Order: sequence, then C-alpha cells, then structure tokens
Amino acid sequence: MGCPIFGFPKGFSVIGQGYLSPVPIPVIIMIVILSAGAFILNQTYFGRYFYAVGGNEEASALSGINVKRVKYLVYTLSGFFAGLAGIVMMSHTMSGQALAGKGFEFDVLTSVVLGGVSVNGGFGKISNVVAGILILGVLSNGMVLMNITQYMQMVIKGSVLLLAVGFDCYQKQRKSG
Repeated sequence: MGCPIFGFPKGFSVIGQGYLSPVPIPVIIMIVILSAGAFILNQTYFGRYFYAVGGNEEASALSGINVKRVKYLVYTLSGFFAGLAGIVMMSHTMSGQALAGKGFEFDVLTSVVLGGVSVNGGFGKISNVVAGILILGVLSNGMVLMNITQYMQMVIKGSVLLLAVGFDCYQKQRKSG
C-alpha cells in the first residue's frame, strides 16, 4: 500500500550516486541515451517514421507506414526510458517510493515544449530539448535561490509552459496562413 522499499546493496548506489572521474554516472547515462535518441531520430528510418506518425497518422498510414507498429515501438521505448529513470532515481535515493517522481511530468512537458517540440507532433530536435531542460533547470534553481514558494514556482513554470505552447501555436498558424 505505497510503502517505500529500501535496503538495497551498497553497490546499487553507484548508478545514481557514482562518478566516473569528475562526471556523475547519471550524466553519463543521460548523454548515452540522448546520443542514441538523436541517432535513431536523425539517422534511421524508424526516426523518420516517428516524425511522420507524430505529424499525421493518416498520411503516414496512406504512405505505407505501419502506424500501429510505430506506436507500439514509441510507447515501448517510452516505458523503457521511464523505467530506467526510475532505477536511476531509486539508486540515487536508495529507496523506492511510489510518489518519488510526482510532478516531474510537468517539468518534462515544459522542458520539451520550451525546447521547440511541437505540441501537435511531427517536429522537434533532441539538441533543442536539452536547451529547454537547461533553461528550465536554471529557472528552477534561480527560484529556489530567491526563496520563491513551491506554489509560486508551479505558477511560474505553468506560465512558461503556456507561453511556449502559445508561441508554438502562433508559429504553426503563421506557417499555414
């Protein structure tokens, strides 16, 4: 019933707390995943399929793409990466808690949209998402240093998300009209 689990072996903490020279292991994991994601999206036909299905499912199906298979692959990869993130977080805190990642989905969505990924699908680059993550990280850190309450931080992040979505919709409308 939502009880935290703990008592992991000492070696398990290396994944979330370890260092390889001066670089933390979670940063290395992130770089490997981002590099693999950029390679898949930019250099493989699966990447083109991801963009195509995200942009227009019906047109993708009419052009011969197995939309159902692509969606299964995307959701499978999403689940794998969420599980990997959970393992890194569990290793970092050395405990597994049901609500450990609560609220992170909002930060992820804000970072991704801030990084230029279209809310309508079909467009986005991993390098821009990294920029969005860094911007939101600096914003969050600055708000903590300025002693802004958690509630106001959520309001500010929500405003940033609204501005990013509004800007995305404005750009989309300008291109089409």
